[in-house]
Amino acid sequence: MVQTPSFFLVVGAFMGLVGVAAGAFGAHAIREKVPPERLGTFETAVRYWMYHALAMFVVAWLRAQPGGELLELIAGWCFVAGSVVFSGSLVALTLTGEKRWGAVTPIGGVLLLVGWAALVWAAALAYRG
Repeated sequence: MVQTPSFFLVVGAFMGLVGVAAGAFGAHAIREKVPPERLGTFETAVRYWMYHALAMFVVAWLRAQPGGELLELIAGWCFVAGSVVFSGSLVALTLTGEKRWGAVTPIGGVLLLVGWAALVWAAALAYRG
């Protein structure tokens, strides 16, 4: 398992790149091709993807600090997996119209919540004193 702060920094930067590209795709390529309510779903996917791209920078920064390393690792991997599952399922729902994708979305949401809980705990441990 990758444990370096720079790994999560690179992943966060890549997620930001993908988020901007997906936002442009949504604004230009599919705006006229999907119903407005599904476009809103796509925008939610991109927004959450970008939030978690930024969260990865916090994970990388905390990984560079002493202590609590397991928690940052859990947070980072939960943000990666949660973003892929949450945002990916919303994108799939938007592009296909298949409502079954909506059943997958909460799994990603739970992973994101676990990631945030781990990050809160890691931050609290980093600044106890």
